[in-house]
Amino acid sequence: MSIRRLPEHLVNRIAAGEVVERPASALKEIVENALDAGATRVAVRLSNGGLDRIEVSDDGSGMDSADMALALERHATSKMPDDAIENVATLGFRGEALPSIASVARLSIDSRPRGADGWNRTVDNGQLVAEGPAALPPGTRVTVEQLFGKVPARRKFLRSPKAEYAACLDVVRRLAMAHPAVAFSVEHDGRRVLGVQGGEAREDRVASLTDRQLADNHVIVSLERDGVQLSGVASLPTYNRGVGDHQYLFVNGRPVKDRLLIGALRGAYADMLARDRHPVVALFLDVPAHEVDVNVHPAKTEVRFRDPALIRGMIVSGLRRALDAEGFRSVQQADAAGLAAWKPEPLSPTPIGSMPIFEAAAGLSGSVPASYSQFAPSGFADRRASFLTPPPQARAEPAAAPAPEAHSFPLGVARGQVARTYIVAEAEDGLVIVDQHAAHERLTLERMRRAMEGQGVASQALLLPEVVELDEPACDRLEARIAELKDFGLDLERFGPSAMLVRAVPAMLGQSDVQGLVTDLADDLAAYDSALSLKERLDLVAATMACHGSVRAGRVLSVAEMNALLREMEVTPRSGQCNHGRPTWVKLGHGDIEKLFGRK
Repeated sequence: MSIRRLPEHLVNRIAAGEVVERPASALKEIVENALDAGATRVAVRLSNGGLDRIEVSDDGSGMDSADMALALERHATSKMPDDAIENVATLGFRGEALPSIASVARLSIDSRPRGADGWNRTVDNGQLVAEGPAALPPGTRVTVEQLFGKVPARRKFLRSPKAEYAACLDVVRRLAMAHPAVAFSVEHDGRRVLGVQGGEAREDRVASLTDRQLADNHVIVSLERDGVQLSGVASLPTYNRGVGDHQYLFVNGRPVKDRLLIGALRGAYADMLARDRHPVVALFLDVPAHEVDVNVHPAKTEVRFRDPALIRGMIVSGLRRALDAEGFRSVQQADAAGLAAWKPEPLSPTPIGSMPIFEAAAGLSGSVPASYSQFAPSGFADRRASFLTPPPQARAEPAAAPAPEAHSFPLGVARGQVARTYIVAEAEDGLVIVDQHAAHERLTLERMRRAMEGQGVASQALLLPEVVELDEPACDRLEARIAELKDFGLDLERFGPSAMLVRAVPAMLGQSDVQGLVTDLADDLAAYDSALSLKERLDLVAATMACHGSVRAGRVLSVAEMNALLREMEVTPRSGQCNHGRPTWVKLGHGDIEKLFGRK
């Protein structure tokens, strides 16, 4: 078969297959053109998820009739003044988007430069069908109708209108985050679904486009290194989602989905989130043009960095620094469902004379002093034995010193322990409840990290070495990490095909469950060892050990131990969440308490 040139209409359809995958792809290209044209306002209207109609209006620089004709030719662009494609600074630059869209849909462009008349040009599936004067304010309006209407083979692979609408909304949301100076609005089937004003601060724009609660539960990320600048907004670890669709990454103002960046996010939150939870982040990288290749994907959703290790390291360290600076901070908004659970319930009627109030208050369980008998009802002495039940007993400690003032400490002072699990403390602005196991787990991990940065973790030899039986692959994994584990104070050696001998454990873990510790380490290495870097693997080992060495729920703590735990939390980075991303403390503000009692 001889080689032949493809006809123009087929070339355009092939290009459309690369650039225009679905309505969201077409919308992305058109909105990017509006932003490159200097628009300060972008209005999007969709019908049937964009399948029937997409309309984008902007107040950018506009085009005259000659520019409009060129814009609909392949590889014609105003965004590259010379041939240096590596220095491109605009969102679009290939010159493929408009002719590709016009080859598989009905495309109408109305545009008017400032100080000139407007012009319209309409192309239906590659054929020019109309052009002439148009009346509109300065700017451009692009309308796309019946995308893939005459290409049924492509149309049938599109998803439902709801799914296509969600993808379109996500495209606009990402571009709106990257350009907080621009106002955006979206209407779907006549209903306004998104609207943000121009000139917002970046963190406010991100919060308005994700979740309003993020405004109170975020940290600001800012780091500059070797000409690369990282900025953005990241949620506290305790403010997270079950899916990773709220992670927005931008390179030079361009929304991207890059595996390197996603992996860096996972590394930054490695020991602060459970593995099935995901942070909410919007990170913006400004990289010199010669250090990044934006031309590796037709839809420009992926980039390639000249120095990927630098970029990954910046994301991890930038996020870590921002989160460390917040110390023990945690998500502290009052949970509506939790407050609703506190309901006053009617007390069951108590038989007259069964237990007088004065007796309950006195906590009497034996004989009644004579001084009380004058207040007792008639026949009380005969009936009290059958009705009286022992009052609940509570632990009390003699005060060795005056209790400290609550306002002296951010997490307050300990007032007691509930269910041998939760420390109750009084702070100046409310009631603080601390999960003692979760808090101590984080503190143990941070101590272990500090020890690793110094001379290593001290070990405590076992009086009798303990044998832990595992399957052979698990023993192989542990044997391969014996040197790393020894740095953490865990001394292992192989003991036959399917057992490990434990000679020493980290001293800071105290009386730990050796069997459980080694088994959990083997399981974690099986699940994540090959996917993690050395640093992440060491963090994983430390987190697993810290969990086994922390104060367990069910242990009775003295008041001094409780206060010592609170004070250490206040000076330890990331102590607001445990190693799995759950909060270590919550606060019930005075206002919330007043609501429970109907005072507000």
